[in-house]
Amino acid sequence: MSTPAPDLAALIGSVERIARAAGAVILEVYDGNFTVAWKADASPLTAADERAEAAIVPELLQLLPGVPVVAEEATARDGAPPPSDCFWLVDPLDGTREFVARNGEFTVNIALVLHGEPVLGVVYAPVPEDLYAGARELGAWKEAPGLPRHAIRCRAAPAEGLVLACSRSHGDEAAMQRWLGATPIQGRVVAGSSLKFGLLAAGQADIYPRLGRTMEWDTAAGHAVLAAAGGSVCTLDGQPLRYGKPDWENPHFVARGRP
Repeated sequence: MSTPAPDLAALIGSVERIARAAGAVILEVYDGNFTVAWKADASPLTAADERAEAAIVPELLQLLPGVPVVAEEATARDGAPPPSDCFWLVDPLDGTREFVARNGEFTVNIALVLHGEPVLGVVYAPVPEDLYAGARELGAWKEAPGLPRHAIRCRAAPAEGLVLACSRSHGDEAAMQRWLGATPIQGRVVAGSSLKFGLLAAGQADIYPRLGRTMEWDTAAGHAVLAAAGGSVCTLDGQPLRYGKPDWENPHFVARGRP
């Protein structure tokens, strides 16, 4: 039996609240002294990752009873719940390397996936208190201190060349140059975590090729926001990036604003 589509308009305000609350938990750790552990995949882990996830998961389970939550730290520790055609994807602290570097470019990512498509997403950056959110058929918006909630939309590709969004801590410049080829690039903007998706969604960048390893919880929330703003995320052969893969690992992809 197919899962009925959840009421995204009724959900998204609660997801924003949950993301902000997790951000407050993260800042409690960020503002103090913390230690860094290393997981089997050589990615860093802090108390902020674990405490934020512990704050998020019960709230999502209460919000949509029966809909499983696939969260980064629990999946690494215990494995993922059984496959489902509707599930949450959570990265409680995306950009842990940026968190450790204390540069503020880390986010809370929460997405709802339906039949392999991220249909709702919230990306919250606790340090600047910037929030990006969006959902299928509802559009996308941003809210920041001193900047009331406002709709955001991808821009059309400028004729004079694209603005390229690049990762702060991950990237292969040689591979990037080979992939870009003769694509005209007028400038670059560098950002950590899912903030790159927000730049595209807000019309501040045009393309974000990711030619390195990512997991589904890294990208689903930003993907949902970008899609709601009129953009796309596709594999390098042009197929839409899908979610719910057996190993939760993404292929290389490219995120774009409007054509």
